[in-house]
Amino acid sequence: MTDHSRRSSSNKVGGELQRIPTPYVLFLGDAIDREAAKTAIGIAHWRPDNCVGQLRLPGCQVDLGLADLDVEGAIERGARTLVVGVANRGGEVSPGWIDTLVDAAEQGLHLAAGLHTRLSGFDVITSAALASGVGIHDVRIPPSGLPVGNGVRRSGKRLLTIGTDCSVGKMFTSLQLAREMEARGIPATFRATGQTGILIAGEGIPVDAVVGDFISGSVERLTPEAPEDHWDVVEGQGSLFHPSFAGVSLGLLHGSQPDAMVLCLVPGRPHMRGLPHVPSPDLGQCLSLNEEAARLTNPAARVVGLSANTYGMTPDDAERTLDELERELGLPAVDPVRTGVSRLIDALPK
Repeated sequence: MTDHSRRSSSNKVGGELQRIPTPYVLFLGDAIDREAAKTAIGIAHWRPDNCVGQLRLPGCQVDLGLADLDVEGAIERGARTLVVGVANRGGEVSPGWIDTLVDAAEQGLHLAAGLHTRLSGFDVITSAALASGVGIHDVRIPPSGLPVGNGVRRSGKRLLTIGTDCSVGKMFTSLQLAREMEARGIPATFRATGQTGILIAGEGIPVDAVVGDFISGSVERLTPEAPEDHWDVVEGQGSLFHPSFAGVSLGLLHGSQPDAMVLCLVPGRPHMRGLPHVPSPDLGQCLSLNEEAARLTNPAARVVGLSANTYGMTPDDAERTLDELERELGLPAVDPVRTGVSRLIDALPK
């Protein structure tokens, strides 16, 4: 049996995509649903050329449609890094994953993960990596020297995706918005604030790993002064209504000083993710509270539209749902996959 002991470690690698060798094999572990595998899903969608296949353990309920591989098969297909594609509650390394991670390192695969629990904190993993000469890339490590936020207005424009809950499509919507802006010739930069976004973009700050006093300051650093016509599209995190993660959401609202916000949601979700005793918020209340909080640092902040994740709905049901959302809140409602995000770009302040 493998020794799963951990140690305290400071990993100096962090969040720079160009330092993580490609291509990847995406490790899905024993993920129980798509939300739990959102890191792998995001990488497979936005960096498909970097993915040779998926590695799943018994009990995994997620299939990305990639080739199912073991460690040997991944190496045969040219994989250089095993990326942990699971984003579970609490960001922990499951004991059931360790043997596979050690095997991958022993056979020469680099390891990358964006979990709160660092792979470099396990002696058995670091020993295998050192023996094989491969790297361990823990991207959920914030940079040092982050400032305390000051709320001083800065040039440029900023769009922040906000959510009714966790895992509702904030990152996907942000990436689609940045892509659409670039296609229109609008200067725009996607600003990653979570592990998946950092792996996709190659840079960013994992704000949920930042000490609370410095969250808003970290976002100010992430979105510095820019030309007046430039948009920073900031990836949102959590929800003001989620008892577990609202602090990060508030820090993003204050630090990004958004000129525009897009409210992301999964229609029909009955309760907050991981908290069946906490019902999903009223949409109107969610919209108004986010605007009120954002106006502490930007009095002009407002929600310009809705991004609904209608995955699993029929086309007719999705269309009907978007129409109902528009009537309810008087804002354009899109599904970034089904309809694109053009109408949200049209609604941005000039």
